[in-house]
This record gives sequence, C-alpha cells and structure tokens, in this order.
Amino acid sequence: MQRKAYVTGTAALLAALLAGCTSGSSGGDDISDKNADTGTSTVAAQPGKYRTLPEPCGAVGQDTLATLLPGIAQIPEGEQRDKAYAGQAALTYDTDRKVGCRWKVESTDATDRLSVDFERVVSYDNAVSDDNEAQTIYTQRESAADIPESVPASPVESESPSGPASGTPSASSSASTSPSGPGSPSASASGSTTPADLQPRALTDLGDEAYIDDRTSGSGSTAEQRTVTVVFRTSNVVVTIEYEEQPMATGTVPDSEELQDRAQKLAAQLAEALNS
Repeated sequence: MQRKAYVTGTAALLAALLAGCTSGSSGGDDISDKNADTGTSTVAAQPGKYRTLPEPCGAVGQDTLATLLPGIAQIPEGEQRDKAYAGQAALTYDTDRKVGCRWKVESTDATDRLSVDFERVVSYDNAVSDDNEAQTIYTQRESAADIPESVPASPVESESPSGPASGTPSASSSASTSPSGPGSPSASASGSTTPADLQPRALTDLGDEAYIDDRTSGSGSTAEQRTVTVVFRTSNVVVTIEYEEQPMATGTVPDSEELQDRAQKLAAQLAEALNS
C-alpha cells in the first residue's frame, strides 16, 4: 500500500509540473507580445518649458504703469494711488493655467486701461507637445485678428514698366491703401488712418512669435478710443496685452505710435521676465 501511494503521488506531481510548464510557456508568449506592443507605442511629446505662471498684478512694475497710465501721477499719494498701482486680478479658477490683471486710471486728459493675461497651455494628447498646442492657439488668435502676412513686394512688381507713371497711383492701388471704413484696423469712423509702418502686423523680435493689432472706435462727434493689442508666445505660454486710451476731448484721436511703443516695451519686459 505504501509503494502504490508513492507512485500515484509521483505521477500527480509530474502531471502538475508538465501543466505548469505548458501554462508558463503560453504566458511567456503573451508577455512578449505585450512588451512588443509597448515598444511600438507612440513616445509622449515633451512637456512645455513653463510649469507655473507669474503673479499678474505684480508682473508690471510701477515705473512702467506710471508711463502707461499717466493719470496715476494725478492721484494723491496714499491709499488711492497704491490701489491704482495694485490693479485688479482677473477671475480665474486655475492659477497654474490662466491668470490676468486689469488697471483703469482716469486723468484730466484721458482714461487709460491696461490688461495683461498669461495662459499656460498643456496638451492632453501624448502625440502633441505643449509648445505645439500653444502654437495652435496663438495661430488661431492671429487669424481671428486678421493680421496680414508680411510679404515684401518683388522687384518685378515694384519696377513693372506696365504700371502707372511714377507718383500717379492706380485705381486699384488707391483702393488697397484707402480706409476700408469704420471698424477696420487702418481707419476709424472719422476717417483717421494709421501709417503703413504702424498697421497691424507680425513682430519678429518678441518671443517665439508675436503680432500687434491697432484699432480705433468712435466718431468725430465723440472722443475716439484706440486699442493696441500685443500677443506673443514663448514656449507653452501665450501672453496677451491690451492697452486702451480714450481722450476726454471730443474729436481727439490717441497717438498710434506712442501707444504701440508703450505696449511693445511692456511686452518685451514680460518676455524677458518669463525667460529669466
């Protein structure tokens, strides 16, 4: 009886071992297949450079604010002036993704408004990097603003012998350079125009890509408001600056060159701060 039990137990043990080997072989094939699939999967795109955003109301220095908002100098020193410098933070639900600040100051000459917004873009597609997603968002905004492409005229076009005589614009060229009516970036309702070198355009020396927009609104019977917008992208952060001025005097138009210069200087300061 003892020998019989031993033989039976040995046979059972061998059967179990054989079954285990068979099962292990099959399982090994499955793991190998899974590893092969993992090796051929798409590698996740690189995250963006920026993981946080600056405190927006502290991003603009007081000297810069005093230039952009001249009315601050007319406010008596103390709590009221400090409040004007402090600005008002924009409502946001995620300060790691989007923040902004607003300033508004009135003076005897004009009302000036400034807004600064920072947006940190994060891609939720492993095949698309944060930078590429930010570039898409920037391009959409540039297209919505209808910023023209900067394409220099070719020598053939500028020296065409079949064109009109020098100093005599053709009808088509006059139409292309004339104001296109109220609401256009090159004209206001009162007919004031923006010089060609100050028209809405791409900027080549700001961030990874940038543009500036310049528009007026109002009419000759009211003070005209000018709004200069600068948008630029650096890595996965898109920055938007809106600078507005509305004079108190009827029929007055804010100076385009002056407002654009101030807005671009602020944009350069913000870009430098982000990269420091």
